[in-house]
Amino acid sequence: MLAHATAFIDLLFPRLCQACSCHLLRHEQLICQRCQYRLPRTAFHDMAGNPVERLFYGRYQPAAVTSFLYFTKAGIVQQALHNLKYNGAKEVGLYLGTRFGEELKASERFATIDAVVPVPLHWKKQRLRGYNQSDLIAQGIAQGLGTSLRRDLLRRGLDTTTQTKKGRLERWENVAEAFLPSDQRLPGRKLLLVDDVLTTGATLEACARALEKVCGQPVYMATLACAVR
Repeated sequence: MLAHATAFIDLLFPRLCQACSCHLLRHEQLICQRCQYRLPRTAFHDMAGNPVERLFYGRYQPAAVTSFLYFTKAGIVQQALHNLKYNGAKEVGLYLGTRFGEELKASERFATIDAVVPVPLHWKKQRLRGYNQSDLIAQGIAQGLGTSLRRDLLRRGLDTTTQTKKGRLERWENVAEAFLPSDQRLPGRKLLLVDDVLTTGATLEACARALEKVCGQPVYMATLACAVR
């Protein structure tokens, strides 16, 4: 009887993979096994001087930078992130963030992080969307790492326009003064700054410069995906 009821519910409200929109099998959750296997992992965690770290050369010297997945247009990562950011699929951020955090915990460069700090949204945008996708990813990473989540160390002071379709210089000018550190001082603490997608690094750099005033040293950076190879 229960199996029939479950099948009827699935017919009315089909459970779809958040990465490819195919129907999930009964034992699958959020992302189908095929997409799980196809997730384009970067393996940057233990690679000093990796492509995302090189984005900051000559501009800012972070402690270490990594991204979990490669982002490609019309790919499964773009679909999953689109559902997370615009379709209310908050569990995708938590799920992928946790998987990411588990991998970071096994990395010598990231295993001793003291706290995870999400890139903040301006309160107007967060009220409109209902949540901050980077915060959800950061929650998952903190859980996977077994460390704390700190939302109170960084805030967004300016309501900047979207970074989409802006060039490198425009992106930097758009966010250069947008982020403010808290009054707390945590010298020597290893802080991991988290965002959803790394493109030019402008947002992460602006955040890191502010956050460095809290911990007194270069910060670590991690994004769920990166648009570089």
